[in-house]
Amino acid sequence: MNTLFFFSINNLNTNFFHLFFYVILFLVIEMKKVLIIGSTVCDIIMNLDHLPVTQEDVHPYSQSTRIGGCAFNAAHVIAHMGVPYSFISPIGTGVYGDFVRKEIKKQNVDTEIFVEGENGSCLCFVEKGGERTFLSMHGVEYSFDPSWLSKLDMSEYEYGYVCGLEIEDKDGQCLTDTICHLPVQFLFAPGPRIMSIQSERLHQLLNHGVMLHLNENEAKSITQTNTVEQAAEKLYQKTGNLVIVTAGHKGCYIKKEDAFWMGSESVNVVNTIGAGDSHAGAFLAALAQGKTLKECAEFANSVAAKVVAGETSTLSNEDYERLKNCR
Repeated sequence: MNTLFFFSINNLNTNFFHLFFYVILFLVIEMKKVLIIGSTVCDIIMNLDHLPVTQEDVHPYSQSTRIGGCAFNAAHVIAHMGVPYSFISPIGTGVYGDFVRKEIKKQNVDTEIFVEGENGSCLCFVEKGGERTFLSMHGVEYSFDPSWLSKLDMSEYEYGYVCGLEIEDKDGQCLTDTICHLPVQFLFAPGPRIMSIQSERLHQLLNHGVMLHLNENEAKSITQTNTVEQAAEKLYQKTGNLVIVTAGHKGCYIKKEDAFWMGSESVNVVNTIGAGDSHAGAFLAALAQGKTLKECAEFANSVAAKVVAGETSTLSNEDYERLKNCR
């Protein structure tokens, strides 16, 4: 009996020591936050056989209204993977603002930026095969005010995310200047309108040394090169920082001091809306958790593959739980 009691006390002391150790360890290496700046949008999605040409009538076979936006899609992954974050995403008024305000709560993604003026919307055409085409009417969701960051302690943040649409828009120069003065490593995803971004803003960000996230076409267009490898090398020489180039079923190409391809699983593509955004968000989530670049690339590819295989631009809670359990 005395011996049993002795072992119980020893076990209790050992367990308490382990618990104390892990609490101290957590406090010392507490994960820093990710700062996400950008829009949350009402997507009106039409599924159709092909895009109409001038004067042609086309009948979509389905239509739906969903919450989306580049920054929201990235934030959705970061939030649901348990990474601490702040989402600077202005929400306005009108029918689309009301929709976004209601739906963002359902998605368990937090923003505290509510402004006057109407939200716009994005009309998304999805053809058979999954490729998408956007017609966007911008509202206050693409605005930016540096005062929105005034209550944040920037020492708590290590990484950030911003996309090209906000840089191109009316407050883009202010946003560019702000990013270049923050002590945060930003992942910049210029998007398909990369050639429309004002050159002085684009070069300011590249010279600042942002991390880059582009797809194959965007990378080749901005660098006037013929291969992903050439494009990534040219961009790296400009920024001196991480370059991520997605390439559909081929996976993604990573360039920093070293370079490598990370292949992706083969899936049946249903809808490509949000695939690149989710890839960027997943990469940042893994980076914030201290994963290696290869682990980040593998995880981001896995998330993007699940997105394109589904009908929505974001994953379900069940999908995220499965992803957590597989890591």
